Amino acid sequence: MSAESAKILEVSDLSIDLATAAGGRRAILRNVDLSVSKNEVLGIIGESGSGKTVLSRALVNWISPPLLPTGGSIAYRGRNLFGLPPAEMQKLRGRKVAYIGSDPGSALDPTIPVGQQIIEKLRAVEPGISTADARARVLRVLDAVRIPSPAQRFHEFPFQFSGGMMQRVLIVDALVTNPDLLVADNITQPLDVTVAAQILRLLRDLQRDFSTAIIFVSSALGVLNEIADNILVLADGRVVECRDTRSLIEKPDHSYTRNLIGSLPRIWNAQPTAAAPEEAVDDKREVILSVRDVYRSYSTKDRQRLFAHRVVQAVRGVSFDVYKGDNLGIVGESGCGKSTLSRLLSRLEAPNKGQILFKGQDIARLGGRKLMDLRHRFQLLLQDPYNAIPPHLSIGRTIAEPLRIHGGLAAKEIRERVAATMNEVGLRSDLTDRLPVGLSAGQRQRVNIARAMVLEPELLILDETLSALDQVEQGKLLDLFEGLQNRHGITYVYISHDLSMVRRVCNRVAVMYLGRVAELAGNRATFFDPAHPYTRALLSAVPAIEHKPYDTGTYLLEGEPPDPIDIPPGCSFRTRCPFAFARCVSEDPKLMKRSGDDYAACHLVTAGAAAPVRMPAVDVRAS
Repeated sequence: MSAESAKILEVSDLSIDLATAAGGRRAILRNVDLSVSKNEVLGIIGESGSGKTVLSRALVNWISPPLLPTGGSIAYRGRNLFGLPPAEMQKLRGRKVAYIGSDPGSALDPTIPVGQQIIEKLRAVEPGISTADARARVLRVLDAVRIPSPAQRFHEFPFQFSGGMMQRVLIVDALVTNPDLLVADNITQPLDVTVAAQILRLLRDLQRDFSTAIIFVSSALGVLNEIADNILVLADGRVVECRDTRSLIEKPDHSYTRNLIGSLPRIWNAQPTAAAPEEAVDDKREVILSVRDVYRSYSTKDRQRLFAHRVVQAVRGVSFDVYKGDNLGIVGESGCGKSTLSRLLSRLEAPNKGQILFKGQDIARLGGRKLMDLRHRFQLLLQDPYNAIPPHLSIGRTIAEPLRIHGGLAAKEIRERVAATMNEVGLRSDLTDRLPVGLSAGQRQRVNIARAMVLEPELLILDETLSALDQVEQGKLLDLFEGLQNRHGITYVYISHDLSMVRRVCNRVAVMYLGRVAELAGNRATFFDPAHPYTRALLSAVPAIEHKPYDTGTYLLEGEPPDPIDIPPGCSFRTRCPFAFARCVSEDPKLMKRSGDDYAACHLVTAGAAAPVRMPAVDVRAS
């Protein structure tokens, strides 16, 4: 077969405009050329606003007003998709050309079991297949994407699946018809590093098994380095470079690509910034926040028994101190308790047990006016830059709202404080009276930062605050946080699954697993000499363009953590640990001191010597 005949999709001179409300047009894509062949993975990368998502949807002919194709063609095996009648396109899309988006939570009907939904899709594109044959094929593909107990999960509803499992379900939904082409639009961005690494490895395996061509769109070059054969770089709607992955990363031709690569945070080949110094242990450091043996659980209905309840153990005995001027990172997989802990630290919820002391006051027990008086000194910044801002209020009014709630300032003083804060976080003064519609994700997050900073807090808790932004915009906001810290002495708690960001800015890191702190250590110890196998597993899964010292084959975790309702006895990590041995079955390890200010909860750790070693082959993970 010739190289030409092996091409699955060819895009020639594609241009797409956006029709504006004023009757004009704005260019979104201009003169885009690309092709993808059988068994090839083509990566597409660019900053927010570069046109990646519009291009990904155009590749499956999902373009509708106000987006307007103005030139060029998209040819699937020689057939121009723009020229196909809707009925023909509908037959092609789903059967031979598949698409996966970045929001697995809204992709399926929450009222219908997952397996039944996939069967309905399969029978819609293959009307002649029987229900029994469709069910058998769906179960085979569920098993191929390593969903545990596929026969049982087949009958479960979408809400019973985690984000990682939902993304696998969408892969099943896309691959069940054995398509020639799969377009995946930023599907790993909302996932933590271990699940994202599993998805990438899974797609590579499936691509080989099904001979599928894949176009993988991402805003993270490290992700594309893990999966793509070739990478196309998109800037302002135009292709600036398209080459094989290794040569593009090592010797980029275009200045935009060089700047994009230069802006990527490094983990092992770079030092952390001044915001993340390597500090010596000093007992005289001021503790601004102290978490002492905190527990938080939730009661949920037991669907197997009438009137019965089960207990979800979200946070289990967490203890640590945050020092003034600290940048403490809290990392771990989805479901490890990070977000629950952020709600406890910001006093949106109270713990069932334990203390959370902010400058000596137990905020877990405060309420009413006392909590209100204290709350302006610590603020929480959330992940979603869109839903966190009320759409009906002007930007200035949104930022001023905390000052109005806390009171004590005249209207003129509020206006002056808002103007000064907007200037400090990089928001133009002419935005004050505008509604947030039309603001980019980065601008919206600056509004959230300004709303928190206007109260002049001493502590900021950032719960995945930057995860919705591309890496270039993340870098700009991290520079902003560093400047605010230098000017105001702010203390930060970064809750994140982005380990490269944590490496750059955090001087101490707490690694959480199943509601507990598995390791608490300084920046260098965490990334260069981690004591806990789970920490090494996280680091092995980081998508990076540099050499990783932790082998994915040895450390990468399969599956997900145990159910927080039914936590196994002994070490809760042993069911996935590559170094588990007999003691792990019966004895739950406690957080113990390694050296200095570094701690780990692992039986392989002894005082002063914490590096895990491979134990004799004793399979106790499923015991």
